[in-house]
Amino acid sequence: MTDKNEKDKKESKYLWATGRRKTAVAQVRIYSEKLTKKSVQVNEKDYQSYFPLSVLQGIVLSPLELTGNLTKFRVTVKVDGGGIRSQAEAVRLGISRALLKVDEKLRKTLKDKNYLTRDPREKERKKPGLKKARRAPQWTKR
Repeated sequence: MTDKNEKDKKESKYLWATGRRKTAVAQVRIYSEKLTKKSVQVNEKDYQSYFPLSVLQGIVLSPLELTGNLTKFRVTVKVDGGGIRSQAEAVRLGISRALLKVDEKLRKTLKDKNYLTRDPREKERKKPGLKKARRAPQWTKR
C-alpha cells in the first residue's frame, strides 16, 4: 500500500499551464525528471504519433529546444478542439507558460520568439445574406 502512495506523491510533483489557439485548448503538465531522450505525450500518445508532420513536431518541441530543457522534463498534454495546427500551437504556448513557472529567467528568451503571446485570431462569423463571412453571392445581370 505504501508503494502506491509513494508513486502518487512522485507523480503529483508537476507544474501545469494552459495554452489556447482558436478553439484548441491544451492542458500541459511538466514533471521534473532527468530523461535520456525526449518524452512528450499528447492525449496519452507519443507526440510523434499524435502530430505526424515534422513541422508540427517542431512547433511542439520548440520551447523546450530553445531553452535547452529537452531531456530535463517529462511533459504530458491533454488537448481538445480546433484543428491539428492550432492544437500544436496551443501545446507550444502551454509548454512555454509551464517553463516560466519552472524558471522565470527564461521569459526573455521565450518572449523574443513570441512563444508567450496567445494568437488572438479566430474564425469570423458568417453574416446573413452572404455565403461566408465576407463572400457575397455572385452577381448576375439577368
